[in-house]
Amino acid sequence: MSLSRLSVELIPRSEDALAQDVTSVKTLFPAADTLNIPDLMRFPLRSWDAAALTMPQFGTVVPHVRAIDIAPGAPLPGSTLPGLKEVLVVHGDPPADLAHRTYPNSTESIIRRYRKEAPHLRIYAAFDPYRRAPWRELEDIARKKDAGAEGFFTQPVFDLKLFDLCREWLQDEQVFWGLSPVIGPRSRSYWETTNHVVFPKDFEPTLDANIQFAQSVLRQLSQDQGCAYLMPLRVKLDQYLPPLMSALTA
Repeated sequence: MSLSRLSVELIPRSEDALAQDVTSVKTLFPAADTLNIPDLMRFPLRSWDAAALTMPQFGTVVPHVRAIDIAPGAPLPGSTLPGLKEVLVVHGDPPADLAHRTYPNSTESIIRRYRKEAPHLRIYAAFDPYRRAPWRELEDIARKKDAGAEGFFTQPVFDLKLFDLCREWLQDEQVFWGLSPVIGPRSRSYWETTNHVVFPKDFEPTLDANIQFAQSVLRQLSQDQGCAYLMPLRVKLDQYLPPLMSALTA
């Protein structure tokens, strides 16, 4: 058995850096068949523009779209981009730059617009098991599905017990399960304070431990042809990606 789909998340810092990262993924991690690209306000390159740049080099790319950035009646990002087949709609955090205008859109309202105005696109939404009570998050999942979402990308998971529980909750959905290395106390503190992650008691913020955890999750997902995405934050791609190939070829 093998994974149904496997994505790597790449940060669009610049055109040159993105092109180098795409080349690295193709070389170091040939199992990846998808890239997903977040839309980050601190960089000038928007996710859908990054997708346009990387699709000729890689193929399948899923840009993230922030719902709160889309003005009423404005064109939907990526809706007319040739070759684009999928987008991930997230709500979006308030911008640090107060000059950046946002709008009171819900994730569901933007998903509905995509369904109506760009029905050729497959729409994904976000699932976060940490930010609130699970029943509220699952109610959100139901609303996003009703609006037209056809699958989900999760926040990275760091606990096998929580991973198993979430798999039960989302058993019948197409889900890209997130994996991201947490290296050192500062990285751990970021996830705890910003994303409200509760790490298991035996969690070790080392590269080796994070690789072993990711290998375990990938092996489990391979058994039922699941999907995953890797978010290699603050690590070199050549240190994190190649060891994970063993979990896909065993």
